[in-house]
Amino acid sequence: MRFVFLLIFLGVFGITKAQVNLNTPMGSSQPNDSLLVATKDTVQTGLWKNPNRIEDYKIFTLENDTTFVDTTLTIYKDYKFNYLRRDDFELVPFANVGQPYNRLTLDEETSLFPQMGQKSKYYNYFGVNDIKYHSMPTPLTELFFKTTFEQGQLLDASISFNTSRRLNFYLAYKGMKSLGKYQNVEANAGAFRFSTVYHSENDRYDLKAHFVGQSLRNEENGGLLYNEYFTSGEDDFTDRSRLEVILDEAENQLVSKRYFINQTYAILNNKDSLSYNILNVGHRFNYETKSYYYADELVSDYFGEAYLSEDMRDHMKLRTMENQVFAELNNSLLGKIGFKVINYNYNYSTRSVTTIDGVTIPNILKDNETAIQATYAKQIGGFKLEGTASTTVVGDMGGTDVFAKASYNFNDKNGIEASLHMNTSMPNFNYLMYQSDYIDYNWYNVDTFEKQTSSTFNAKLKLNKIANVDVTYSLLDKYAYFSEEVGAIDSMLIASPTQYSGTINYLKLKLMREFRVGKFALNNTIMYQQVGQDDDILNVPEFVTRNTLYFATPMFKNNLYLETGITFKYFTKYYANTYNPLLSEFTVQNDTQIGEYPVFDLFLNFKIRQTRFFFKAEHINNLIAPEYNYYSAVNNPYRDFVIRFGLVWNLFS
Repeated sequence: MRFVFLLIFLGVFGITKAQVNLNTPMGSSQPNDSLLVATKDTVQTGLWKNPNRIEDYKIFTLENDTTFVDTTLTIYKDYKFNYLRRDDFELVPFANVGQPYNRLTLDEETSLFPQMGQKSKYYNYFGVNDIKYHSMPTPLTELFFKTTFEQGQLLDASISFNTSRRLNFYLAYKGMKSLGKYQNVEANAGAFRFSTVYHSENDRYDLKAHFVGQSLRNEENGGLLYNEYFTSGEDDFTDRSRLEVILDEAENQLVSKRYFINQTYAILNNKDSLSYNILNVGHRFNYETKSYYYADELVSDYFGEAYLSEDMRDHMKLRTMENQVFAELNNSLLGKIGFKVINYNYNYSTRSVTTIDGVTIPNILKDNETAIQATYAKQIGGFKLEGTASTTVVGDMGGTDVFAKASYNFNDKNGIEASLHMNTSMPNFNYLMYQSDYIDYNWYNVDTFEKQTSSTFNAKLKLNKIANVDVTYSLLDKYAYFSEEVGAIDSMLIASPTQYSGTINYLKLKLMREFRVGKFALNNTIMYQQVGQDDDILNVPEFVTRNTLYFATPMFKNNLYLETGITFKYFTKYYANTYNPLLSEFTVQNDTQIGEYPVFDLFLNFKIRQTRFFFKAEHINNLIAPEYNYYSAVNNPYRDFVIRFGLVWNLFS
């Protein structure tokens, strides 16, 4: 805590002064904070003209989508000030930080090759496209801090610097520990990230590389053993540590390491006033290891009968190595045309070969897959066209993926976009093969499961003075999910990988609009969903809403910017999926509904120089007029009233 108070002291009194001109208006609000300065440029790393401009502190993705460091305070920063550091409108968090999130929308897997599984572990996971690359004229440090629930903190610290104008580095570590209010829900997470960018002096060679090491560990209690004690609201049970839970000594963990290198070289480039590369060739290398563990010292009967009576331990491992060779032609008349060959080597393994009821479950799945991909992009004025088509040509596990998008910007604040995404792919390895010390959790479905197919149409309309509209329609076939044994919810949880033989139609409509009157504002996000299916497989709430009424103003001669208000969140009742800690997946159930409980959060945020402070009283209606009907999933209550605070601090050197 001393370290926290030192950070606050330094931020308030400005001991470390910024050496850049922050010419973005303090507290200026954007319709969508994530769209700030979003462009797709050929980034020339470190080639700044004026090191005193905030625009020169660039952050860009693998595909060169570029933004710059944003030190403003907006209501969208409040929505992102959480464990994930992104807007969690479509998610419901569990009681403790670092626990899973239950989804309020369709969770669609659309990768070309099957993934590891254990999807509940990946909300805070840094994938290839989550790693950012930096170009900084002077060193930049960012500190993110937020309190958790009992005996722990959340800290994400990073530093960006360069050794020359063309070589930049980024180092970051995100660590979290939270004991939680309930028994056996302690969460620990750590993620080290390193990335570097090099751009040659002749503008021909470009290198992006990163290393990521991650560990996400959770003690798992399986939820409440007796829900009636929680819903009673009796004083004896408001101390949540007194409530009995299903699992006492269980835990799971995901450990991962990734080594990534992307290199491009311009064989031909244009040196006139519109400098760009005409013909690029390149290579991408990605090697990643993932290990998943589930351990239970007591071997609970919650998952059925087991081979062992104590100290059980499941272990699944996936090693992948991906090599891509590509070429891209950039023509001012034709646009950008690319071609890529992808080789994907996977090795998914468990401990030993197992035979159950005459069915042999191997201990390894491995092979080489080869796919080809074509890309296209063209921009004419405000109109932009993009497309990608991929298909597997060698191997049985790979699928196909086609994506096309067209967009038109009327101006900086208004535009329209439409996209179509079609995907055919195998379910993740959790569905295909799993081995466990629990008898009912052993299966091999490689020969019986078919490839899932999905077709998704999305349209976005951005009208600054009317509303932002986001419409999604999906058509799903061969949908894979985990089903539950009939009547198993109260006594035990037996999950079975299943593939739906019917067709699922899914519609989502999201509206976003902010109204302003003087220094007051009302920010609204409303989502409507409809599912067409013969059986209740895909369950989502019909309506989800978030409404924030707040007051914002500069103070003390613009030396401080203040935002304070209240946020209301609500979703209608639905059959929420059950969390299965053994698989780290959610299973479909149709016996218990959750929802129809309001959540009010009171917040006070302010900014001094480059430091943003966040104070929030979460779920205040639980303190004022408690009704103990709030759940995140079956047997797993939502969070009680709590006061939390934190800060984000940028230091320019």
